[in-house]
Amino acid sequence: MATTDPTDQVATLCEQLTREEKLRLVQGAPDPEGTATGYVPGIERLEIPPFRLVDGPMGVRAGGFEEGLSATAFPASIALAATFDPDLARRQGAAMGREAKARGQDAVLGPGVNLIRVPHCGRNFEYFSEDPALASALGAGVVEGLQDEDVVATPKHYVANSQETDRVTVSAEVDERTLRELYLPAFRAAVEAGAGSVMTAYNRINGTYANDHRYLVQEVLKDEWGFDGYVVSDWFATKDTVGAATGGLDLEMPGGSVADAFSFDAPDDDGEEDGDHSADASAGPPEDVDLESIFTGGMPGPEQGGVFGDSLAEAIESGDVSPERLDDMVVRILGQLERIGLLEGEGATTERDDREGELDTPEHRDLAEQVATRGTVLLKNDGVLPLSDDDRVALIGPNVDEATVGGGGSSAVTPFREVSPVEGLRDRAGEISVARGVPEIESMSFEDLFPFGDDADGDQDDGGPEPTVEEAVSTAAAADVAVVFVRDATTEARDRERLRLPGEQDALVDAVADAADRTVVVVNSSGPVELPWREDVDAIVEAWYPGQADGDATAAVLYGDVDPAGRLPVTFAPEDEYPITDERRYPGVDDEAHYEEGLFVGYRHFDDAGVEPTYPFGHGDSYAAFEYGDVEVEDGDDTETTIRVPLENVADRSGREVVQVYVRPPKLKDGPERPVRELAGFAAVDLEAGETRTVEIELADRALARYDEDEGWTVDSGEYVLEVGRSSRDVRSTTALER
Repeated sequence: MATTDPTDQVATLCEQLTREEKLRLVQGAPDPEGTATGYVPGIERLEIPPFRLVDGPMGVRAGGFEEGLSATAFPASIALAATFDPDLARRQGAAMGREAKARGQDAVLGPGVNLIRVPHCGRNFEYFSEDPALASALGAGVVEGLQDEDVVATPKHYVANSQETDRVTVSAEVDERTLRELYLPAFRAAVEAGAGSVMTAYNRINGTYANDHRYLVQEVLKDEWGFDGYVVSDWFATKDTVGAATGGLDLEMPGGSVADAFSFDAPDDDGEEDGDHSADASAGPPEDVDLESIFTGGMPGPEQGGVFGDSLAEAIESGDVSPERLDDMVVRILGQLERIGLLEGEGATTERDDREGELDTPEHRDLAEQVATRGTVLLKNDGVLPLSDDDRVALIGPNVDEATVGGGGSSAVTPFREVSPVEGLRDRAGEISVARGVPEIESMSFEDLFPFGDDADGDQDDGGPEPTVEEAVSTAAAADVAVVFVRDATTEARDRERLRLPGEQDALVDAVADAADRTVVVVNSSGPVELPWREDVDAIVEAWYPGQADGDATAAVLYGDVDPAGRLPVTFAPEDEYPITDERRYPGVDDEAHYEEGLFVGYRHFDDAGVEPTYPFGHGDSYAAFEYGDVEVEDGDDTETTIRVPLENVADRSGREVVQVYVRPPKLKDGPERPVRELAGFAAVDLEAGETRTVEIELADRALARYDEDEGWTVDSGEYVLEVGRSSRDVRSTTALER
């Protein structure tokens, strides 16, 4: 078993630690300050400080779920991916790092770099893309930003964590080539970008739980890729002491079992619970709560977690786990403390003055809005956008008076300030009228999954009048333009049942479109949604979950203060056209989800099947107009090929274009099947009106290669066609490359 090469300081500390102290360093414990998601107690006698880990894919979520400490709430990761801008991702990562330090935290549990395989996945908003090259570039950007601020980045969830349904039991049955070409690249890119930690997933891969997966964790991640950081479990994900320790897990979080955390006993073998279950949340669930309905599939059960500590000590004493493996765990964790400066100087156990960060600064607020505007995708525009300052605007939608900050679960952030669509457009528009039209679409959260305590029945109705479609129709008819805001509602631990918008929102859009002179629809969604009314409206704007700057960012796009620069990081299509409609593939049969589509996920599937998507991967309109020149290629090897293409903004206003390069591999008579095209590189470019620039794009690593289980990464001989354009289906210029 390969181990890390510790510095003298870390090696000396490891030698000085007792076994009991080492065991304390590899298992979480309650945070005495109550701010950290995960906490590792320090060893005061050796000046090893406590180590705090905090949730944070979309901002720092310190202080728990119910009354979390405030922080900047950035847009959903899928919105960040829609910018196609790794440098913007790096800047967001750095901002989150500064905010983590300001909250006394040392590691951020993010970014989420799982590939978007299942469009229904309730956690897609936390992930980047259906394409591994895009997910790799954006994930690496966030990692670089966090680590540059001396905060440990924790890309997650390793690996093939594609669904929330049955996520703690399902096995992803996936072949080696598909793992290598689709599901592993973003994790490898994160490691190469300097990630100090990697979080394992709840699910199994080919029958083995991720925590115990020696091949993927020890042999691939650590030995093959040279990862020298620590591997941390997802919360309460562990089941087997020896399996996790020998498989390569270094740090168990949060430390105890689910039963310990909720202060009730795990069920006996016969399914009966022991102990007292009062209605007090601190003592456990109410007596009438069905535990099986809570702890099945989406959430870890009462028996999970708590496998290190005493159990690990016993495994070492029995010889099932070697003392050297424990030392390796400790060295990996201490190595990251040293890397971010926590082992430097006297008093490191208590003082963090040298890690002062920044919280809710004007720079962070502006950055959150910039990510939201650049990630906004103009799906359709029949000349109605941008809006005019003197337009009378009817603002319609069930949630127009609240910002769509994010989805539910561990990524939820409590912002210092947030701007709703009503507030944002009132600040920007002339005359505005408002109607909800249909009842509010309620947000989802972890509290919905755990009906404990006084708020078990959820929010109470405010007693106000019910909104009506008729009111929305009359409001729209009296205005120059109707802007309808629609949304979905998603959370960790639960998938969407369908890709249609919830409630009666589709009917609302249909009714408004019939009544209004012009209709614009703004979609706040976690990923792909069906848009059955798209032919009947004049413009569609996909704004994802925009974070705290929702209203301001949307107004800036609608009024043309900025160019809608986002491009789709996922394919939009009818629900029954995706490759996971077979039950064996999703959600799985007998706790096995069979990845039988192989490489043909997202646009790769639609290309292979010859199906026209609703909106293709990479699609996005602009208020400007761009013309592409002839593409040229500077041929090095498969990691040094540079594409150059002249790009001209032929509009009378500035704009931002995302130039995309796709590779069409040669067709092999006897070789394995390959996708029709694959994203190989991209660049987001700002051009003033009339400006021309030659855009240079370096092809991504292994852009021409496929993975062979016997030979490894292989570049086949033949002609590779390089397609340059605005989306996977909108090619503007091509050239060929021989190998």
